[in-house]
Amino acid sequence: MRDLTRVSNSHSDSKVIDACSLFGVMDTSGGRFSGEDLIIAIGSMHDRGNGLGGGFAAYGIYPDFADDYAFHIMFLSQKAKTETECFLEKFLNVKHKEEVPTRDQKGIVNPPIVWRYFVSISAEKRGQFSEEDYVVDRVMYINTCIDDAFVFSSGKNMGVFKGVGYPEDIGRFFRLEEYEGYLWTSHGRFPTNTKGWWGGAHPFSLLDWTVVHNGEISSYGINKRFLEQYGYQCTMETDTEVIAYGVDLLMRKHGLSVEMAAKVFSAPLWSQIARMPEAERKIMITLRQIYGGLLLNGPFTVIIAHTGEMIGMTDRIRLRPMVVGEYRSKLFISSEESAIRLVQPELDKVWLPVGGVPVIGSLKNPIKAQKEATTC
Repeated sequence: MRDLTRVSNSHSDSKVIDACSLFGVMDTSGGRFSGEDLIIAIGSMHDRGNGLGGGFAAYGIYPDFADDYAFHIMFLSQKAKTETECFLEKFLNVKHKEEVPTRDQKGIVNPPIVWRYFVSISAEKRGQFSEEDYVVDRVMYINTCIDDAFVFSSGKNMGVFKGVGYPEDIGRFFRLEEYEGYLWTSHGRFPTNTKGWWGGAHPFSLLDWTVVHNGEISSYGINKRFLEQYGYQCTMETDTEVIAYGVDLLMRKHGLSVEMAAKVFSAPLWSQIARMPEAERKIMITLRQIYGGLLLNGPFTVIIAHTGEMIGMTDRIRLRPMVVGEYRSKLFISSEESAIRLVQPELDKVWLPVGGVPVIGSLKNPIKAQKEATTC
């Protein structure tokens, strides 16, 4: 994926500042529903993007292959596809492969070849690696060493679908109304500092972690260098990539809770830490000392998802919007309340979360949110 001019913004627009659109919904009871409402909701925020990126993440969509890793891979050439498939056959057990179903869609121009591969890993092949670390290593190799190939989704029983275009067009292109999942997130992009290309659209994903982001991460350089110490290779030329890898490092590899990871990404000010009780102050100082390179500077709202959980969070002073709604067992997170009301007119509760404090929906526990939230 080195020749980005082949899938980039052909208009070569100069930098523009605006706000992307985010929308996520999760049924915390595990009930599955189609992507139709997501397409409608994110499409209602059309004017927040400029057509240079749209995408969706869906969980629970591959019950027939629930125990296998689903690799979604983009190819810019048949040569890249052949080379990648040889690599997959050598290092993974490919159980099934097929082209991702699409339809012709106005507004979607020159798409890459998109295939999916359901794979498993034998203990013999992975050797001393854990299964998940082995998958991460294979993904990083394809994305950095095989020209014109890019793995953009690699989790179990989930998938990412994204590209250059408005999100509602991307949703129809990938026929997402035909899928059913218990958790969906979506994104409409307005690139500011980075190119609009198929791999650079949101969500960003590694294993089953996905991130959609509205904002601008000015700390990208130091975040990138910090992550490279742990073997992560940032190849997608956009600031959001570091959030996805940072989540994987903190929560999967280092075992931090959602709340602790939030304190790394959206750390309290030193003046606030100084006023904390001693035990809490020591924890916050330790996090800043160890993970200072993952502090996210700049305005942001993110929706982070993985198997069984959806998390919404803003920067510590809420420079980008996030609205949360509840209806029965469903949790909604959106850039705009109107998008939630469009697909779910009646809500049990709607509120604005506190900056830097996560809102969490989980299959294991009902919706969890901070008491300080402002009810609308």
